[in-house]
Amino acid sequence: MPGSLSRRSLLRIGGGAVVAGAAASLTRDVLAPDAAQAATWHSQLVYPGADGRLVYKPDSRGKVIPDFSWAGYRNGQTPIPSVPVVKEIGPVTGDNTAHIQAALDEVGVMPLGANGFRGALLLKAGHYLVDGTLRMKHDGVVLRGVGKEEDTSVNTVITGTGDGTRSAVLFVGGTSGGWESQVPGTKTGITSSLVTTGQRRITLASTTNLKVGDNIIIHHPHTQEWTDAINGGGVVNDAPWTPGQPPELPIMYNRYIRKIVGNDIIICAPVFNDLRRSLSQSYVYVWDRAGLVRNVGVENLRIDMGDPSSTSEDHPQSCIFVSRVEDAWVMNAALLHFSVSGVWVQRSTRVTVQRVRAVQPRSRIIGGMRYSFCAGGMAQQVLFNDLIAFHARHAFIGTGMSTCSGNVWLNGYSKFGYNETGGHHRWSQGLLYDNIQELSNQSENDWVLALHNRGDRGEGHGWSSVNSVAWNCTVDNGKKLCVQTPPTAQNFAIGTTGIVTGHNWYTNHQTGYVEGTNRSGLAPGSLYLEQLADRLRGS
Repeated sequence: MPGSLSRRSLLRIGGGAVVAGAAASLTRDVLAPDAAQAATWHSQLVYPGADGRLVYKPDSRGKVIPDFSWAGYRNGQTPIPSVPVVKEIGPVTGDNTAHIQAALDEVGVMPLGANGFRGALLLKAGHYLVDGTLRMKHDGVVLRGVGKEEDTSVNTVITGTGDGTRSAVLFVGGTSGGWESQVPGTKTGITSSLVTTGQRRITLASTTNLKVGDNIIIHHPHTQEWTDAINGGGVVNDAPWTPGQPPELPIMYNRYIRKIVGNDIIICAPVFNDLRRSLSQSYVYVWDRAGLVRNVGVENLRIDMGDPSSTSEDHPQSCIFVSRVEDAWVMNAALLHFSVSGVWVQRSTRVTVQRVRAVQPRSRIIGGMRYSFCAGGMAQQVLFNDLIAFHARHAFIGTGMSTCSGNVWLNGYSKFGYNETGGHHRWSQGLLYDNIQELSNQSENDWVLALHNRGDRGEGHGWSSVNSVAWNCTVDNGKKLCVQTPPTAQNFAIGTTGIVTGHNWYTNHQTGYVEGTNRSGLAPGSLYLEQLADRLRGS
């Protein structure tokens, strides 16, 4: 694939650490062969300094590209582990839901090891019909098959049977709910007049009841002042975004405290939107983490719906649904025949989805369908890596509104899609599209990868992506990448192969930051990989 990352570099990150010693060769490895031979060039906004460390410069509006390297399992600092098998089962005749669930629950009550894992359940080669929903609800459990291809004699194939009332064949995660529940006595206001995008240091009214290692929530309430500053959200004829009316749009970040200096805290990952005190009084509190599931994985299997007709929705909606987890992965999987999503991640942090193909969706081509690799509400620090999507409506999409941020889609391609890749609605922030290709897209619109204002689409979607980056991406077939400048924020398109525009339905917006269109040799070839290597070098 033109502009794609090498298999060697993908295996190196493995959803985990890039060793510091590999940093010198990282840029060379991630360039495609034609780009590696071309004269390399660096963006004016992020480039290696004399000491080899990345240098960040603001654009003409003072906006800086943020650090996306915190996405992925354990913030990319630890490779995805190979968890030992503690139980094996094969398929039974008829519905396998209770059969597999009993085995998952058996592993789920085994002792937790010092590494946080209980063990892996191995589904041996065969065909497993599943009429219900499998639930991975225990810490430290891995569900592993033996292969993701079609031949059931040597692969693990799960077929979701039944109708379209089920949200997913496999549900990974904990109880319902968001991040609202607080440890009593820990709430304190942010006194910094401005915390800028990309910043990790925040001044508080008090740190008395906080400590290093606390899992905190940073909460920026939806206020009228903030809404006015972003021009009502960018809608045109629909009602402007309004605090106190659904959907409420707080900006929230799930973070850990790494250091405390007086009343300042330094958090694990940056914020992806300016927190301006004059527009909204933000605050932090320690989250009680009730119902959270940690250290879970799904590997080496295939999930399909039995190949229904091309427009049928009389089958489970999604293959894998991930919710309320921390430190999890879906790896080496083939996902077919979903109507809504191959992998949908929400209310979760530090997740890696890697070497997954989501193909042959089955549904009408209408709103709400065919979101192949989706980051939903409260999805943060999610890495989608090495991806294939066919016939999607929105192949690589952030649809979680103002609580969806810091997510990365790396090295993937979508073919024969019907709509755009990008943030979907209501101020998704800090999305990185890194070596993503939209190929042979059939959309009625000119743009197929977009960091822009969707205005009245979808009943007031408005600004769908802010402080987001398209890096070394490709659009073809005469289609375009659309990048626009939101009020108070910025979007960036650097090193695009194809046509870049600042116009969509609305031609009155300023074009976002554009650099190096149709110029081969961008270095680093992958922003995420270089940012990760740079952070690990400095740790």
